[in-house]
Amino acid sequence: MSSFPYLKALHIIFIVTWFAGLFYIVRLFIYQTESSELEEPKKTILTDQFKIMSRRLWYGITWPSAIVTLILGPSLLHIYMPLTDHPFMIAKIIFVIFLYFYHFKCHLIFKALQNDSYSWSSNGLRIWNEVATIFLFAIVFLIILQDMVSMIYGVVGLLAFSAILMIGIKVYKKKRLSKN
Repeated sequence: MSSFPYLKALHIIFIVTWFAGLFYIVRLFIYQTESSELEEPKKTILTDQFKIMSRRLWYGITWPSAIVTLILGPSLLHIYMPLTDHPFMIAKIIFVIFLYFYHFKCHLIFKALQNDSYSWSSNGLRIWNEVATIFLFAIVFLIILQDMVSMIYGVVGLLAFSAILMIGIKVYKKKRLSKN
């Protein structure tokens, strides 16, 4: 019996948990940043709680999932050899590399927030949170469609989707600010 389906299933599971961690960690960054602007004692109580939650999520789920994904991913590449015969896979790998850069940048933000250094605004973090969504769409469409022509349509769709996300963030910000 081939181990390929098991490796593929585990790879997908860890991709899902990795993305869940990436999506939620930035939400926690937003909440912690916003709580840092509150009056005491709320400020200390909430920021301390968000630090604990972030630390548990980051080191207990997100980092382990990223590492297991990195181990399992290359173990599945043998079916796409040589890679030059599968340009969609090369494009997917490039997006995954950028996703790891995103992850490392999130780690830097995490470390700064753990040290009470707030260099990002909550709105900037909301935009940053959508970057993971863009990577998710790009990677899934590339692996499912598996051809470059579809990838071009996908990139155009991805750009349109990104524009819609940015408009949605701006509308949400206006709505949120009008309630204050």
